[in-house]
Amino acid sequence: MRQALPDYQLPVTPHDLAALALEPDVESRIVLEQGAEHPWQLRLGPFSEQDFAQLPRSHWTLLIQALDLWVPEVADLYQHFAFLPPWRRDDIMASFAAPGGSVGPHFDQYDVFLLQVEGDRRWQIGAPCAPDVAILEGTELDILAQFEPEQEWLLEPGDLLYLPPRVPHWGIAETECMTLSVGFRAPSVADMLAELAVDVATLPGVAEYRDPPLTPAMATVHIDPAFIAQVREQLSSVLADEALLADWFARYMTQAKYPDLEAVTGERRVASVGRRFYENGERREDR
Repeated sequence: MRQALPDYQLPVTPHDLAALALEPDVESRIVLEQGAEHPWQLRLGPFSEQDFAQLPRSHWTLLIQALDLWVPEVADLYQHFAFLPPWRRDDIMASFAAPGGSVGPHFDQYDVFLLQVEGDRRWQIGAPCAPDVAILEGTELDILAQFEPEQEWLLEPGDLLYLPPRVPHWGIAETECMTLSVGFRAPSVADMLAELAVDVATLPGVAEYRDPPLTPAMATVHIDPAFIAQVREQLSSVLADEALLADWFARYMTQAKYPDLEAVTGERRVASVGRRFYENGERREDR
């Protein structure tokens, strides 16, 4: 969506993101395409001033998770996505990249809207990934072993790109740039069934497995279709309990991703120590 939010002004700067990355409570990551140990190196925060001073001039990305919790003004961005219920919100992640920076080709397990805030980033998009897609070995990142782009866009400030779950994408910074990822939860059916099973297991009075009416011909090593029908009926009775399902689903979809952080409201916790690394949003030449 070209110029979806042309006038959007992020209330934090790149040096604010660097400052947040020094805080121990902030979930931060740095991805280097050519790390000292091997390609696609992942570093986890908190970081130090020396960590930033030693970064190369290109091909790295800083990621700050849950920026909307650390800087409450960022949460105002959700008002532009009011067509989705608020209980589907995941978080808003900020990505600052040096020229050439990226996190490699990958896919996400949620609906995500990518808003370009500063600079330009080129996105390549592929066909939806199969459940058994191969992941690149030798790295802690979930990078696709093979990636065949089918579409490509260059996003400029104000442009917005929507990506459904399991759609592979690769964003590469053309210039120093900042992107916001507005994520909405889209759990897989497998995950929901697993979580529901855990929840049901704690309930009192849950029925045990019972055989269907038996005949001598059913007492063999082969599983008679009547057993399958019996199991289907027992499991369906759980899913047919609307009150149980509604209560579980409401709790499951509204679990706080960062419960400790969400308890801290209305407090802007951006420090100033990162300002030495950036001046007016640009990396200092002597660093």
